[in-house]
Amino acid sequence: MITFIQLCYIIAASLFIIGLAYLSSPATARKGNLIASIGMLIAIIATLIDRQVLNYDMILVGIIIGSIIGAFSARMVKMTAMPQMVGLFNGFGGVASALVAVGEFWRLMGISEAMPLNSSFTIVLSVLIGGVTFTGSLIAFGKLQGIVSGSPITFPGQQPVNGALLVIFLLGGLYLLVSPASPLVFLIITLVSLVLGVLFVIPIGGADMPVVISLLNSFSGLAASAAGFVVNNNVLIVSGALVGASGLILTQIMCKAMNRSLANVLFSAFGVGDMAAGAIEGAGDKTVRSIDAEEGAMMMAYARSVIVVPGYGMAAAQAQHSVRDLATQLENHGVDVKYAIHPVAGRMPGHMNVLLAEADVPYTQLYDMDDINPEFERADVALVIGANDVVNPAARHDKGSPIYGMPILDADKAHNVIVIKRSLNPGFAGIDNELFYEGKTVMLFGSAREKVSELVGEVKQL
Repeated sequence: MITFIQLCYIIAASLFIIGLAYLSSPATARKGNLIASIGMLIAIIATLIDRQVLNYDMILVGIIIGSIIGAFSARMVKMTAMPQMVGLFNGFGGVASALVAVGEFWRLMGISEAMPLNSSFTIVLSVLIGGVTFTGSLIAFGKLQGIVSGSPITFPGQQPVNGALLVIFLLGGLYLLVSPASPLVFLIITLVSLVLGVLFVIPIGGADMPVVISLLNSFSGLAASAAGFVVNNNVLIVSGALVGASGLILTQIMCKAMNRSLANVLFSAFGVGDMAAGAIEGAGDKTVRSIDAEEGAMMMAYARSVIVVPGYGMAAAQAQHSVRDLATQLENHGVDVKYAIHPVAGRMPGHMNVLLAEADVPYTQLYDMDDINPEFERADVALVIGANDVVNPAARHDKGSPIYGMPILDADKAHNVIVIKRSLNPGFAGIDNELFYEGKTVMLFGSAREKVSELVGEVKQL
């Protein structure tokens, strides 16, 4: 039986790895998700066989309740709210790992006050990572949902407070390693870990939420891996390590796409300051050209190639289906339509890919930044829908800009640029967009969904 259990764990871990590989492409993501889910099912069944479970009835009740909540959430949550849902999932993973550590601590306390050193260490580590992940994810959810301000929240002495709390946790953790029979100390470090999670995320601005979501995803994996050491479960250790490593790799990819270090993202309070405010005020001295839907439709219908640049404005307006309809109409006129996807467009990694896939946009038309940028010079029209910072030319030359050096989509190199946006308000970075005032750029003001629908109607009539 022991050999059979371990074989199941190996199979499950292998399916996790295969599933992750498939998740790297939108075309195979669903298959990867299914494969990884089968691996998790095998792991759960093997664990239930392997362990002496006190009450299978309660476990069954938990499975039923969790499945109902999960299925309902997956069906009812809008695609635009998917980043918030991912943030909550990260938090639930963190708190589950922390609760496992808490439960194991009290179990070992009930057996003997002399707790093994390895158990004490893994319990303390799991509480730290799990607690930070839980409350940090809740704050990230609040920022994305608009419950908490998306601007960085800072206060005098914030870093010293963070440092003091971390020192308190480390001292408490060391004390538990020497004297494990200290429930009060354990309670203190648990509360400190929860507070640290809050203070970790509140100073990070809304522009950096994609990176935060990726990092918290990595933390949730590390918390699960630590919980695996706590309960001595090999498949939990492996699966947690896979999530932790993949989340960290994705975080680094996101930072590279923004041309910023992870430390800068976490500690710079990006998106506020006198420089950004000054840039916004200066926008009043510039002029823009605006058009109506009929003019925009004529520009695109008679073009040879159009590159669509989706942004969060498209997601917020739920305009992805209208965008797909517009592309279909343009293709009926013989126009070559492609989509340019920036790594940090939207509010989580892959946000635009998921939305466009939901609207049945062919995967072959979705291009990453490095692949699509050379195409802009040959494009007749670049249609920017709700994107801002990721197409701002200031990133190339303005050394005083907070986005200086960030790789952007070269929409300004297209022959013509149409920008659909509600207003000239700045994006998450809080700075003005030079693209709006270039001679080749025209603005189509209004809701993305409404204006794209108008374009569809006008193109049909041509």
